This record gives sequence, structure tokens and C-alpha cells, in this order.
Amino acid sequence: MVKKSTVEILDTTLRDGAQAAGVSFTLEDKIRITLLLDELGVDYIEAGWPGSNPKDEEFFKEIKKYGLSNAKIAAFGSTRRKNSIVSLDENVNAIIKADVDVAVIFGKAWTLHVLEILRTSKEENLNMIYDTIDYLRKHGIRVIFDAEHFYQGYKEDPEYALHVVRVAEEAGAHAIVLCDTNGGTLPNEVYEITRSVVNTTKKSIVGLHMHNDIGCAVANTLMGVLAGARHVQGTINGIGERTGNADLVQILPSLVYKMGYKALKNIENLKRLRDISMTVYKIIGLEPNPYQPYVGEYAFTHKAGVHVDAVLKNPRAYEHIDPSYVGNSRKFVVSELSGSANILGLLRELGINNVSKTDERIKRALSRIKELERQGYSFDKAPSSAILIVLKELGYHKDIFVRYSWRMFVDSSGLSIVIIEINDIVDRVIDIDPITALKKAVYNVIKRIYPEASTITPTTMSITNIDGKMVRATMEFSNGLYSWKTQGVAINLMDALMRALIDGYEYYIAMKNLGLYERPSIDIFRNTNISLQSNMNT
Repeated sequence: MVKKSTVEILDTTLRDGAQAAGVSFTLEDKIRITLLLDELGVDYIEAGWPGSNPKDEEFFKEIKKYGLSNAKIAAFGSTRRKNSIVSLDENVNAIIKADVDVAVIFGKAWTLHVLEILRTSKEENLNMIYDTIDYLRKHGIRVIFDAEHFYQGYKEDPEYALHVVRVAEEAGAHAIVLCDTNGGTLPNEVYEITRSVVNTTKKSIVGLHMHNDIGCAVANTLMGVLAGARHVQGTINGIGERTGNADLVQILPSLVYKMGYKALKNIENLKRLRDISMTVYKIIGLEPNPYQPYVGEYAFTHKAGVHVDAVLKNPRAYEHIDPSYVGNSRKFVVSELSGSANILGLLRELGINNVSKTDERIKRALSRIKELERQGYSFDKAPSSAILIVLKELGYHKDIFVRYSWRMFVDSSGLSIVIIEINDIVDRVIDIDPITALKKAVYNVIKRIYPEASTITPTTMSITNIDGKMVRATMEFSNGLYSWKTQGVAINLMDALMRALIDGYEYYIAMKNLGLYERPSIDIFRNTNISLQSNMNT
């Protein structure tokens, strides 16, 4: 038995997560994510279904070359086919051939599925469950039984659903996992039903596998643990079929920091949670959710002036935990809703602590920021442009690129010719794409004026139309270590881009002059690897 204070964690990103629309893992992806999960310290990694596809079969062979420190690799599969002999079942034997220590076997717990989907008898379904678990155990494999559609099955026929649990326990299942497969069960129902199962089982531990179809997967998981479950399944970032699975990125810190359970081998590993979350997003090619609890870009970002003022005095006023516990960090942004405290918060991140809220320069900078927001700027999406305004007002930075203009021509072949002049230095670039031509020309001129800026690269951009009259361009820059975002607003796209580009290079110079170039701990520099999507065709 697992101690009451411990909750087993099974990650199914590589199996259930792979069933999400738009998600596909290469063999290399699966290996990389497995190693990340092992470093995090989960107990089991459900890696795939041997016998279902060549990639998963290759994975189970390849992963043996790596020495995992914490996790056991689990193979996924179903109970034997109806009216068959388990020892002759190809899918069950494929699990044995995969040479794993753990198998996750799913079987039906809802009579609707037994009678209408499997089209077999309730008794035969019980035999299928018992035979499969017993057979795998006799081959030295620990079996985790996923009782599919358990909560719906229990609500319609509790006697049969509990019979499924008893049979799985009698067959020797290590854990019996109650699955909310359709994701439609409410938290109070999860608690009551899970509690009834916990009171029924004697040897097996009770587990949870929740889907998020009504947005309750995380809440249902936590309620199930409160009811006595001691095994939890989920995926990184909640990826999964339809609306996804329970998000381990939210569940793990909640179990540890909110509920006091031991859910990883080492609590310090939670400090890697944000990095792991972002890495998985990057591997699968999905945009990170900036509002994701615990690890999102905005999870500990403060915008309202009253909130910022309070956080500067005591972070607990508006933060439920220290963001560093999950590898995140506190951020302040400025906007038309901001007060002087927001600017002081930004300055503190830069190591500037000798300015007060009553300083007239702060008031002037804040007034300028609010006026620009009225014109269409959105500084919470591009804080570096706001920081530049403040630094100029305080005398920490003077514009380097004070005079600039641009002209663009398109010839009959469709080529764009862009001519840039900055500080009386001119460059011309020809390209099929006018935006690329503009960026190249600006780069060519700026590196002649300020050679050290040659390491700076505009990476991504977002374009937004404002009321059909103005264009807002947000640019992300990187020097390989840090990233930052600046913004420009104008009546046409090229002018907005030009302003954002100039601000981006000015910001880099300002940071370098402040001596922050080699300080990766500064949050505003953090490279989040987030790609912005354009909102219009360019």
C-alpha cells in the first residue's frame, strides 16, 4: 500500500496527449519528453500502445538505452478480446514483448459500452478484465487498471461499476483508476463516487483519470484525492483528446503546496515545472497559454496600480505562492490602468531603486504612457517600449537613432525595394517580401551606427488593426540570451513596423548601458520561446 501522504503520479502525455488534435510526436520527441518527465520525478510514464503502431514499438526498444532515475515506463493496452483466450491475444502479448515493468490496461465499467459497444455480456466483460490482469501479473508485470467511463457507469448502474472494481482488485491490480472518460462529471459527484470506491477496496489503491470537457479535470482530480484516491493521471499542459486531460502542471503544485501531499520524488523539482511546460509546448508546436495557472506568462503578472502597490509592499497580498516555487517569476506591466507603483515595479526589476512614486518624472512618464495607450498602444504586450519611455524621462537613456525615414517601391515583377535612412545613413534592400526588406535595411543601417547591435535579431511579430484606422505592430527581439518586445502604432503597417524596430534596438542599447546585458535573471529579458501569430496577412 502507498502511504496516505503520498500520491502516485502517472504521466500520459505521450499516450493520451498524443490523441489531441494537432499533436503528433516523433520518436525523438517521445524520448526527449520521457527524459524531462523522469527528471521531474513522476512515478510512471505511459509511453504508448505496443502493437498498435511501429513508432511505439520502436520507442519501447529505444528507451532501454537510457537509464531512467525515477520513472517506470508503462505500456498501454486493452483487455483481451471478447470470447477469446488471453494467452492468444496479440495486443496483450505485445505488452509482454515490450519488456516493461508496468502495464496500464483499460476495460469497460459502463454497461452501455459493455452491451452496445463491445456487444458482449456483463459477465464476459468481467472475465476479460480478470483474465488480462491475472495473465500480465503472472508474467511479472505490475498492472494499473483504467476503469473506462467509470463515473457514468456508476451513476447508471453502481452495483455493476463496483463489481468491475472488485474483479480488478481480485485479479491483482496495483491501482484501479476511475476514469471520467467523457469529462462531464462534476466535482461533488467525483468526491462522493470516489469515496464509495475507496471504502470498497482493500488491497488496490484508487486512482483518477479525468478529462476536461466541462473544465473540471483539475478540480475533479483534487476532489478525488481528498476522497482518498492515491494515484493520479494527467498530461503536461493538459493536452489530450477533445478539450484535453487533467493538467499535471496545475495538479502537482496544488497537491504539494496546497494539500500537503508528496507527489514527486523531490519537491525541488517543481522549480523546473515552467521550463518543462514550455519545452513540451515547443516540441509539439502549440502556443503556450499565457494565462495558464502557475506557469503561464501572466500567472504572476500585475497590472492594476492598486495591486502593484500592494505587491511591492508584500507579495502575499496578491500572490497565492512564491512564483519561484514553480520556476516562474513576478512581472509588472504598465498601461492606462496603471499607477506610479507599476513604474516603480519595473524599475526595481532593472535594479533602479532610487526613485519615488511622487517623482515628477515618473508622473510625466505615466502620463505619456497613458496618452500612447489612448492612441492604440498596448504596453502590457510590449513592456520594453514602456520601459524606454521611463528611462528617457529619468535620463538613463537618450535616443541613438534620432532621425529616420523610409520609402518603398514595388516593381512590375513584384519585388519590393525599400530605402531606409537613419541618422543620415542610407541603405537599400530588394526582396520579394516588403517586411523582410524593411527589417534587413534597418538592420544594415543600425549595425553601421552601433556595431554591437549586430547580434540582435527580430524574431516574431504580431500585427493588429485598430478600429480599421490604425495599425499596431508588436516585435519580439532576441540576442540569443534574452528576448524583449516593443511596439509601434501608425496609420500604415510599414511605419508601425519601423517604430517597433527602432524601439527594439534602442531598448537593447539602453539595457546594455545599464549593465544588464549579462544578467539572465532579469525577468523582462526572459526568453519565453513564445511565437506570436499575425492577426492579418502581411
